Amino acid sequence: MGEQKTLVLTGASRGIGHATVKRFSSEGWRVLTCSRQPFDPRCPWPGGEENHIQIDLADPNKTIAAIETIKGKIDGKLHALVNNAGISPKGSDGARLTTLDTDLRTWGHVFHVNFFSCVVLARGLQDELAAAKGSIVNVTSIAGSRVHPFAGAAYATSKAALAALTREMAHDFGPLGVRVNAIAPGEVETAILSPGTDKIVEKLPMQRLGQPSEVADVVWFLCSPQSSYISGAEIEVNGAQHV
Repeated sequence: MGEQKTLVLTGASRGIGHATVKRFSSEGWRVLTCSRQPFDPRCPWPGGEENHIQIDLADPNKTIAAIETIKGKIDGKLHALVNNAGISPKGSDGARLTTLDTDLRTWGHVFHVNFFSCVVLARGLQDELAAAKGSIVNVTSIAGSRVHPFAGAAYATSKAALAALTREMAHDFGPLGVRVNAIAPGEVETAILSPGTDKIVEKLPMQRLGQPSEVADVVWFLCSPQSSYISGAEIEVNGAQHV
């Protein structure tokens, strides 16, 4: 048997992250999950609890400290890092937070989770990624390129920044043999959908929500040999929402 490959993924508890763990696990990969919450025993993948690392990505010091914990679990090689964790705070009435009503602490909180943690983890694990000639996938969003009716201003701009960061990282990590790409999901069916999603779906050319597994398949492709000359790209997975 060949070497078992290893994935580190942030934000695995539901939706796209959950589907991505299942996709890679089905291919025989070892998956290390990172989140603020303890491991949920209902998550159905092998070695889930022992391969879970509790990290508060909103706290820079805790994120930096967690890198050594990750290093201790991956034995010198990391084949893929998927930065999937993301938060989009709402107003007290559940409304979208705009540039006019988002306070500074909220801006900082969102950017630490959605943006800064991605480069901190990638930089901290660069040696392990280089040793495996691995891949990094940053999960951006359709909201990063156009104003979205539900996603707040801090979320949208953090995802736009992450798209730019992906290009910078592709340039910097390329000489190490590490590819860096992003995926920008559109409307994806999850356990929690914002009110009004049905109105958006009516206007989609494909007239349906995307499935988390469809997004996970694109993540898988970007971490596979079939995408060996793709780096610095942001792939939209949105059912032609922006045509």
